[in-house]
Parts: sequence; C-alpha cells; structure tokens
Amino acid sequence: MTKSSFKFKQFTIFHDKCAMKVGTDGVLLGAWAPADGAERILDVGTGTGLIALQLAQRNPHARITAIEIDATAAGQAAENVSRSPWTDRVEVVCRDFRDYQPENRFDLIVSNPPYFIDALKCPDEQRCTARHAGNLNYDLLFRRSASLLKEQGVVSIIIPAEAEKTVVDTAWNHKLFPLHRVQVFTKPEKPCRRVLLNFGFEAKKCREEKLCIEMNHNEFTPEYVALTKDFYLKM
Repeated sequence: MTKSSFKFKQFTIFHDKCAMKVGTDGVLLGAWAPADGAERILDVGTGTGLIALQLAQRNPHARITAIEIDATAAGQAAENVSRSPWTDRVEVVCRDFRDYQPENRFDLIVSNPPYFIDALKCPDEQRCTARHAGNLNYDLLFRRSASLLKEQGVVSIIIPAEAEKTVVDTAWNHKLFPLHRVQVFTKPEKPCRRVLLNFGFEAKKCREEKLCIEMNHNEFTPEYVALTKDFYLKM
C-alpha cells in the first residue's frame, strides 16, 4: 500500500482523491456479502469502487452498479474500474441515492455506510460526506433498498457494533429482517467493534457467527485468511 493506492491480487485501488481510503471494513464486506448467484448488484456509496470490484471478481456473471454522490470519488472509482479486468460489468453512477431510479431491481444491495451519526463533524467537507450519516443515513438506505430489491434479494452491510440496535430497528421499519449476522473482533480479548449483517424480506431465525481477525499482531486467524485470501497479496 502507498498513500495513493492499494494493490490487490487482481486489481489496484487508487484512493488519493477519495476521503475514505481502503480499509478492513470495505474488504470484509466485499469478501463476505452473498454475491453467488446474483445477476444484478448495487453498491451504495461506493467511494473508491473497492467493494464493487471485489464482487465483480467473486461473481463472473454479475452486472454491478456502483453509485456515489461525491463527484471526485465517483471519478476515481470510475478510473479504478477502467483499470480493472471487469470494465464491461461494473458501471459507476454519480448520483444521490435518493434520486436513483434504475430500470430493474437488484438481487444484492451492499453498502459500507457512513457511521459517525452523532459525532462532531470534521472541517473537511468531502471527508464528512464519506464518514457522517447526513447524506446516507440508515433510514434512507433501507427505505430505498426496500423499493429497489427483488423479492428474494439481500441487503448486506457492515456497521459499528454500537449502531446495531438502531440499524436492525430501522430495517424492521421497512420490512427488512436480519438473515445472517457476524460479530467481528480484531483480537480474541477485544470487544466486538464491527458487525456484518444481511437483511431480507423473510422473517426467520438469523444465522449467528463470530469472526476474529488476528490471534496476535500480524498473525491472522485461519477464518480471516480464508475469507480474504483471494484479495490480499500476502495472504
């Protein structure tokens, strides 16, 4: 990784023009979201285009739309897509999610949404858009996703653990129910910091799992390696 880019096994992400750089959250979601069998995928708030390209790598038949409100980030995402092997299957759209009206519904909607809902906003406007939930809050995400999702479709997100109740309650308000939940721990002795969640229209028992990233410093768990080895160069 350099300040301007992050190289993966099959593609490189340039992120010098984006407020939010390549990070573990995005890689986790891109590696975990249920992409198998999905024909049409929507990545909401794509940023650098990382998750969209991960999903393109995982599913050779999917057509992926990556939507991003920030014009500079959308431009860099488009450049990253143009340098990838999947330019014919990934489209970057610079638009507000509120106004997005596609012709067809999606099998999978993914998002690594802004998460500092109540935090003091930073002076950098672009970074605020990427990090704060003013432009893409959970209600907007689930309300619009419910109207854009196929009947058997899935919404897949990664969130801070402390936001989980708010997220689940908000999804429920739009008739979307948790299907699969993974608590993510950085190390065994640390508290859960992130949660991976899949939602769908069917209310049924949620599948529960835990994922630990490291056993010790720079010693990754077999589960984390298995999940991310197709992407990281040194896995």
